[in-house]
Amino acid sequence: MLIAVTLALVIALVALVLALLSLRAAQRRPGVDEELPEDVHGLRQEVAALRAEARDALKHLAVVRYDAFGDMGGHLSWSLALLDDAGHGVLLTSIHGRSEARTYAKNVSAWSSEQQLSPEEQEAITHARPR
Repeated sequence: MLIAVTLALVIALVALVLALLSLRAAQRRPGVDEELPEDVHGLRQEVAALRAEARDALKHLAVVRYDAFGDMGGHLSWSLALLDDAGHGVLLTSIHGRSEARTYAKNVSAWSSEQQLSPEEQEAITHARPR
């Protein structure tokens, strides 16, 4: 029993010494106020780089489902707009008929396309555009 108590006291003493050493090392480091301007500047640069990178991401999207032909139901045809912040990206359209399905891709630049757009495709671009 005496050995167990002695061992516990030694372990507690070692833990206390380590805690005091950590506290002293923390007090020797420069204060938070001294490091703050440099850290804030670095963080601002990193945030600016991330924002610049995110502008080119295809993050604005919208899907419009519809019936391309009057004799079909279920809204199996669809148009999907995938655009970045400047409105550049791609418009995907899939037209489903009774015996076949066709898929088209159209380039979108500045929220419009040089190719003729169907009303559903234009609606997808309009819904993808941030307000």
